[in-house]
Amino acid sequence: MKRHELEHLIRAAGAITGASEIVVIGSQAILGSEHDCSDFLLRSCEADVFTFRNPKDADLIDGSIGEGSPFHETFGYYAQGVWLDTAVLPDGWRDRLVRICNENTRDVTGLCLESHDLAVSKLVAGREKDIEFLTEMYRENMLEEKVIKQRISQLGLPEDEWRRVLERWQRIAGREE
Repeated sequence: MKRHELEHLIRAAGAITGASEIVVIGSQAILGSEHDCSDFLLRSCEADVFTFRNPKDADLIDGSIGEGSPFHETFGYYAQGVWLDTAVLPDGWRDRLVRICNENTRDVTGLCLESHDLAVSKLVAGREKDIEFLTEMYRENMLEEKVIKQRISQLGLPEDEWRRVLERWQRIAGREE
């Protein structure tokens, strides 16, 4: 996905829901803070989005611009309507959201996870595709170890889960070639 495509999704999600702010939490939130990403990081054709207004907005988004919709078939990318609890995020994440609001979003504000918050949410999820994504972010020098460890400590996870998340990070940081 390219930045202008994410902006299009933000604009469309705002028009569908009537929300003035669209939160982007999936991998394509990287487009909010990073402008020079490898194709690997931008390979997804899906953006996970929600509004703060109403959890039912996720259904509106899925039905109108979601996977398999005429929007998806026309443009080749789509929005996945999710909700706030889809991702586990560190304290203060809302204060660090990266804003996208321009002519292409038609005054709908996209609020993208800051790159370290995105990384921590993917560390918690721990799927292979998340680890691959994070490894690439690390290789591209987008992540600071000190910040990652600080954010992991802010998750409030049970100790065994906290250790698993920290171990995932240590494996990623140790993979550098």
